[in-house]
This record gives sequence, C-alpha cells and structure tokens, in this order.
Amino acid sequence: MVTPSTRRTFVKNLALLGAVGAAGSWLAGCDKEEPAKNAGAPGVIKQAGDKPVAFKYPDNPAFDLVYLADSLGYFEGTQARPQYIGKIAAPQIIPLVGTGEIDFGTRMVPLVISAIASGLDLKVIAAGGKTLQEAPHMKYFVRADSGITQPKDWEGKTVGFNSFGACAEFVSKKYLRAQGVNVDKINWVVVPDNQAEQTLVTGNVDIAIIHPPASGGAEHNPALRKLWSDYDLDGGLGGMAPYSGHGRFIRDNPQATSDFVAAIAKAGNWVNANPDDARKVIAERLGMKLDLVERYAYVEDLIITEPPIQYYIDILQNEGKLQPGKVQVKDVYTNQYNPFAKGAV
Repeated sequence: MVTPSTRRTFVKNLALLGAVGAAGSWLAGCDKEEPAKNAGAPGVIKQAGDKPVAFKYPDNPAFDLVYLADSLGYFEGTQARPQYIGKIAAPQIIPLVGTGEIDFGTRMVPLVISAIASGLDLKVIAAGGKTLQEAPHMKYFVRADSGITQPKDWEGKTVGFNSFGACAEFVSKKYLRAQGVNVDKINWVVVPDNQAEQTLVTGNVDIAIIHPPASGGAEHNPALRKLWSDYDLDGGLGGMAPYSGHGRFIRDNPQATSDFVAAIAKAGNWVNANPDDARKVIAERLGMKLDLVERYAYVEDLIITEPPIQYYIDILQNEGKLQPGKVQVKDVYTNQYNPFAKGAV
C-alpha cells in the first residue's frame, strides 16, 4: 500500500532529479545568471514565524496542482497548508467555493462567472491549465464502428459530458451552432469523466467528451475513435482551467492565499518542464497505467489574462444564461495574490 509519506518521497525524488538535470545544464552554460524558473523543480520559498493557515480542498482523483505542490514540498515554509476533505463531485466544487464550504477549487471559467452572477463570493486567483494541440483540455470520442464523423451527425444522438454549465457544454454548443447544428436535437447527459469511456463502449451514449487523465484510456481503446479535441474547435481559447478562492478566505488570509498561488504556480511550471515526470506522479497517485495518463500543460506562472474570461462571458450571454452587463471581466479574476504577476491586476 502506498502511503502519503512514500508518495511524497517518490514525488520529491522526481523533482530533485529534474532540478539536478536542469542545474547541470545551467552550470555548463553560464556563470552568474539565474537559471530559468521553468528549467526544473523550483525552490521552495521559506517563511518563518506566522502559523500556517489550513485551507479546505477536495481530494479528488484528478491531475491537480495542489496535490503536486503538496507532494513536491512547495507548501513547506509558507502560511498555506492543504486540508483535504474527501471527494467532491465536479459540479459541486464552484458552488462550495462560493459559499466557503471549501476555500479553493479548480473548475472552468463559465461556472465561476455564473456563480458570481448569482451572488456567490468567489474570485479566480490563478490561471491553471491551458489547451495545447498536443495537450488538449478535453477530447471527443465515438465508438469505432459509429457513423458519426461530422458535426451534423450529432443531431438525434446522446452526448455524455461531465457537467452542465462548463467547458464541455459551452465550447461544444458554440462550435456546433457555427456548423449549422441544432443543439436542441441533441440529448445531453451528465457522465463523470472516469465513467465516460465505459459508458460509451456499452452504447449508453453515442458521443463522450472526456477530460484528462480519464481521456487516456479512451485514446488507447481500440473500440473507440477520437473525433477531435477542444483545440480543434477554438484553438485553446476555452481551455483555461483556473483556480478560484472563496472571497472571505482570500480577504482574511492574503498571505496564505499568495503562498497558495505561488506554490501551485511553481508546480505548474514544474509540470511544463517535466511533463513525463508529472505523468508518473499522477499515475502513481491514481493507480493508473502510465501510458494511459495524458500530458497536462499550464499557463506560465499561472498569470491570468482576460481573453479566456471574455470568451465565456460572451458565450453565456449568447446562450441566454447571463444578462448583458451583469458580470464584467474585472469582476471575475485578480492577479494580486500571484507573486509572479509583477503588477498585473
């Protein structure tokens, strides 16, 4: 049985190997310049004195920077400490952040916008994941013997996706409408990512939209065929998966919030520099076969930019889910707790 302490040792060893390799290449090339912060596992910022603040966080089977930062030791010497409170269903994460039942959580931008519009107290504080062609945020699958090949074929079909109100629904509907598809003729049903592959294989849905790491199994399943990824639909604009914080917690604990953002930003940079090592960590954490764990990519330093947020504000307004002018971009996010942002708002 793998214990938390052995897992943490395993991850730290991976980080150390990455850092040693990066340091070797740096020493060979320069004398006085600092190495690039993305070259390997960043060092831990040490702070002394004040008592650490425990933040409530879900312990979900996911590729998550909080788990990586914790295993890499990036919370050590800071005022932030994770307090895992068990598994939380994906659709509940943002509502629970908004009410303070949990202090931080990661889910897609439209859920945060809708929560803010409904009066909940939360804010995006770190950019989180991004979509690359080689590392998409989500993938679309059908059965290999399916005749579904183009958007119009979706009409009359059942689509399984992880929740309403997030990227899988809105990125898909925006694209399908642009292709002349009547999305009201599609049956949309919620299927958790870790059940989507089997649900599709057994014919309970015709199309499955699956996020990593669960999409790796579908990618390698000969009974299934990939249609496309979200990168193919919008070039990655809708793929930012940010971290949000409860308003009262971040106002009451600004240093702990800054330490939280710094720790996960370092973890994100480490993943970008060491994608295969990161896959090993997640495979070990989730008990998955390594070749089924897909690569993740993160916004550098987790600095938030406005276009991905405006993208979803526009979609929500066009879908009739958000009154025009109800929520502005500046209402949704802040970079003030990110020590790497250097004056960004």
